[in-house]
Amino acid sequence: MFAAQICAVVIFLIMFILLITERIPRQVVTLSCGLATLVLVFGVCLRDGSAVIEALSFQSFLSPGFWYRVGEAEPSTGINWETIVFIAGMMVMVEGMAASGFFRWLCIKLARMVHFKPAPLFFLFMALAAGLSMFIDSITVIMFLAAVTAELARLLDMNPVPFILSEIFCANLGGSATMCGDPPNIIIGTSLGYSFFDFITNTGLIALAAIFITAPYFYFYFRKELVPMGGRRADPSTFPDPRAAITSRRSFTLSCAIFAAAVVLLVTHAQTGLTVSTIGLAIALVTLAAAGREAPQLLRKIDCDTLLFFIGLFVAVSGLEHTGVLELLAQLIERLSGGNTYVMISIIIWGSALASAFIDNIPFAATMIPVIRTLSAAQGVDLECLAWALSMGTDIGGSATPIGASANVVGTSIAAKNGFPVAWGRYCRAQTLPTVLVLIISTAIIFVRYL
Repeated sequence: MFAAQICAVVIFLIMFILLITERIPRQVVTLSCGLATLVLVFGVCLRDGSAVIEALSFQSFLSPGFWYRVGEAEPSTGINWETIVFIAGMMVMVEGMAASGFFRWLCIKLARMVHFKPAPLFFLFMALAAGLSMFIDSITVIMFLAAVTAELARLLDMNPVPFILSEIFCANLGGSATMCGDPPNIIIGTSLGYSFFDFITNTGLIALAAIFITAPYFYFYFRKELVPMGGRRADPSTFPDPRAAITSRRSFTLSCAIFAAAVVLLVTHAQTGLTVSTIGLAIALVTLAAAGREAPQLLRKIDCDTLLFFIGLFVAVSGLEHTGVLELLAQLIERLSGGNTYVMISIIIWGSALASAFIDNIPFAATMIPVIRTLSAAQGVDLECLAWALSMGTDIGGSATPIGASANVVGTSIAAKNGFPVAWGRYCRAQTLPTVLVLIISTAIIFVRYL
């Protein structure tokens, strides 16, 4: 068993190093390390064929609980196919919304409502980033929002960087509020059996409290840059009409209806018993049916690389779990905390945040789920309390650096493509303090509310 543990840890560390360097596509890294886990850890070291079957977890598709669930979810091991199916379904829905012009229409429509004035526009786009990220992956939100922001900034003759940096932070903060807003939350929710309502009433309240502090911070930090670079305001009559963004009125209406249905299903899935995999699959099928002849194009736009990344990641993590490495990590946290719940939660929040600032928060969240489950069982600490600490740490910590979260990379890349590159120094100066503030707020609220 010791040889298997060493092998699993080495494979996982190699995966992390390769992900940080970003020299190899991340899906290639995780799939290769996942395959190495199956062959070297389970095959060579353990010689356990059942462990391979458990890691691949294809049998989960045949389980009634995969599609309809009453009561608590069973602990997931290996590939979490519920997460994979849900993310794939939401990708199809988002591509359908984008094709109809929904995102572009929404941004221009809201901008016209405030007459394109910089200060109201600044707050409005932060609210839009946070609001959309509660229901749509923050990567997708920033991809479209930053592109439209850059266009509006060009029309207003303004620097888009203050807008984009504040949108990135608010997208990550908004994503922390719900189960479907950020990939770590999807993994936490599907693995531990928490619902959309569980997240919105716990991490959602923390995010709401945090945004009332961070939004004014960003305004005061960037207020001197929220002016036209040429010194004169552009003529609003030259700005595009929101209706011009709609590619098809029929598709636009259907996209709005499908999005509304997805929100309702996610909010009520704990009451209906429908799992997120069922909701994701149903939304994807309805979107494809509504697209008609355009359905193949939507399927081709699915980010398969991200899905493959998740699959390889889950397999690599299963090697740590099956060999007992994660249990040893839980024991280490237990010893460091001395059995003190306050110290334990602080380690989880701040440790998760620090790790997520420099490495992808998705593998870290997947790694920590069995750890907090073990800590809860051994110490008698409420699992929900540890789950919310892990969620806020991983979701918010990634905001601190340009590589901490995928949304950061996408947003800064769009700014650079529009002639406004964001240096590491400028990014960190703007984002580090609000990141620390939100972590302090999260720690305080969890202490007061749950302990």
